[in-house]
Amino acid sequence: MNQPHKRRARPAGNRPPRGRSGPARPPADDPARQAALDVLHAVRTRAAYANLVLPDMLAQRGISGRDAALATELAYGACRAQGLLDEILAACSDRSLDEIDGSALDGLRLGSYQLLRTRIPEHAAVASTVDLVRTAAGSRIAGFVNAVLRRVAERDEQAWLAKLAPDETADPIGYHALRHAHPRWIARSFAEALGDKGEELAAALAADDARPHVHLTARPGELSADELAAATGGEVAPYAPYGVRLDTGGDPGKLVPVQDRLAIVQDEGSQLCALALTRVELAGADARWLDLCAGPGGKSVLLGALAELAGAELDAVEKAPHRAKLVREACGELPVTVHEVDGTASGLPAGSFDRVLVDAPCTGLGALRRRPEARWRRQPSDVGELTKLQRALLMAAMDLVRPGGVVAYVVCSPHLAETTGVVTDVLRRTGARLLNTRDYFPGVPALGNDSLTAGNSSGHGNSVQLWPHRHGTDAMFCALLERPSA
Repeated sequence: MNQPHKRRARPAGNRPPRGRSGPARPPADDPARQAALDVLHAVRTRAAYANLVLPDMLAQRGISGRDAALATELAYGACRAQGLLDEILAACSDRSLDEIDGSALDGLRLGSYQLLRTRIPEHAAVASTVDLVRTAAGSRIAGFVNAVLRRVAERDEQAWLAKLAPDETADPIGYHALRHAHPRWIARSFAEALGDKGEELAAALAADDARPHVHLTARPGELSADELAAATGGEVAPYAPYGVRLDTGGDPGKLVPVQDRLAIVQDEGSQLCALALTRVELAGADARWLDLCAGPGGKSVLLGALAELAGAELDAVEKAPHRAKLVREACGELPVTVHEVDGTASGLPAGSFDRVLVDAPCTGLGALRRRPEARWRRQPSDVGELTKLQRALLMAAMDLVRPGGVVAYVVCSPHLAETTGVVTDVLRRTGARLLNTRDYFPGVPALGNDSLTAGNSSGHGNSVQLWPHRHGTDAMFCALLERPSA
């Protein structure tokens, strides 16, 4: 008879930091795990966003300190690893996941995450989860959860992967996708953008499965990166001149420089893409800049501050009223005019802007590490509709920029259809010239391997693709397009 696998020590890897070691069974009042379970319920039943639900929940319930840290680790971790957890749970259950009561499934994901990806003692992980499910759904369902979690506990994560993962040689994308808790289609899109199905794909997925640092931008003209780092206990970012990286938990919105509007929370990759637009030397006028997809306002703040220093003004376009309001509030007294209109048909005068930023809506595959549940919510069918919108916005920008002006096309995704596919099509349709975008990311290494060919007399240039495993940023894409002079 086959004997259960002996549980092995979990490798450090990209695992969360060591959790609380005990007691062997947590107290009956378990606010941290209850909050985590409630977040999983909200994500499953209301399509809620974990990173929006949890902070409010912790504040309303007065959960702080170590309990807040545990709730955050469990809620975000279980959301991020959902696909991997579900594969293991399916192997441990005598019924399909679709047949399992929703409350039980939430509990199974919460409990299996504790067993596989934390150092919480096995008994505490199982007993605490069973207690929560019993309160929510009754003893019968709690008994089922207990039985399944006991089977999960027979192996550690690496042993389950050895049992369930596809063969690495025959199916490298499927192998790395399961090992790093990504849907296969997303892992494939990463592999296509990287041109690699092996070690670098594994590194990209591993970095995407790790919890990210908080990045801040010091407002130009008000605060330096050194001053912001000193005020927050962070480190000056390696590439962006106004950037700071924090390696601490908690709510960055409570930091004094952020509350005083001297800094904003913004990924360093986003900073670099906005800065690239401002670094291109233009012949002639340089007084009117445009952010065509402005909400919720992070890049508008950075561009608005830089425009003020340069003696320019920024127009910001946002279709959604609540997001337009956020842009107005974020920009404060900066020289920014917000237009509550559709960016594809803004009604703004054609050819009247010197610099235009198109930070287009996208799948967000480049920021999955910041949105725990997003990788399981996005579908391949989303790409087609988004690329239509991206093309329309970039075409509108090419009409709004003056001859000789520059447009930055930016998406937080490495998917080739959203990046090089959109840009190549617009270059062909407009006759625009693709600048060597990498020249405007000084000091940033390994900016990508893909070249775009304009397909016209303008020649060709290189776009930029940032990556978490290479740069510690979100996987931002940027291409700079120059409108031909009349």
